[in-house]
Amino acid sequence: MNESEKLSSDLRDIKQMMERSSRFISLSGLSGISAGACALIGATVSAGIIERNKLAVHNLKISLAGADSILYGDFLHSRLFQVAMLTFIAALASAFLFTYQRSKKTNTPVWGVTAKRLIINVTVPVITGGFFLLALINNGVFGFVAPGCLIFYGLGVLNASKYTLPETRYLAYSEILLGLINLCFMGYGLYFWAAGFGLLHIIYGSFMWWKYERN
Repeated sequence: MNESEKLSSDLRDIKQMMERSSRFISLSGLSGISAGACALIGATVSAGIIERNKLAVHNLKISLAGADSILYGDFLHSRLFQVAMLTFIAALASAFLFTYQRSKKTNTPVWGVTAKRLIINVTVPVITGGFFLLALINNGVFGFVAPGCLIFYGLGVLNASKYTLPETRYLAYSEILLGLINLCFMGYGLYFWAAGFGLLHIIYGSFMWWKYERN
C-alpha cells in the first residue's frame, strides 16, 4: 500500500469514527419494515371495527332514534384505542429488537449519548403534538387528528434526523406532506394513517436495508 492509499484509508477510518460519535447509525431498515407491517395490520383491524359498528349504528338508529349515539361513541373509541395501543407496542418492540441486533453488529451502544439525543429530539414534538390532539378530541374536533398525527410525527423525525442517517429526513418530509394532503381529504384519515405509518415505513425500511445492511 502506497502513501496515498494509506492516507485515504486513514481518512475513511477517521470519518467513520466521527460518524459513530455524532450519529446513531444502528437504526435498522428491518425496524422500519416491521413497524410499517404492524401499522398496516392495526389499520386493517381498525377498519373492520369501524365498518361493523357503522352497520350496528344504522340498525339501532332505526329503533332507538339515535339514542345510542353516546354509547356507540364510547364503545368505538375504546376499541380503537386498544387497537392503537397494541399496534404501537408491537411496532416499538419489533423496532427496538432489530435496532438492538444491528447495534451489536456495528458495535454501537444502543443507549449511548447520541441515542439519547435522538430520542429527546423525536419525542418533544411528538409529545407536544399528542397533547394538542388530545385537546382537539376533548373538544369534539376529530377531523384534524389523523393529519395532525402524521404532521407532528414527521416534525419529530425531522428534528431527530441530524442525529442519525441523513436519509431519515426524507421519511420526515414524506410524513409531513402526507399529513398536509390529508387536511384536504377529511374523513379518509385511516387510509392516510395506513399510507404514512405503514407503507412509507416499509418503503423507507426496505431502502435503508438495501443500502446499508444488504451486505
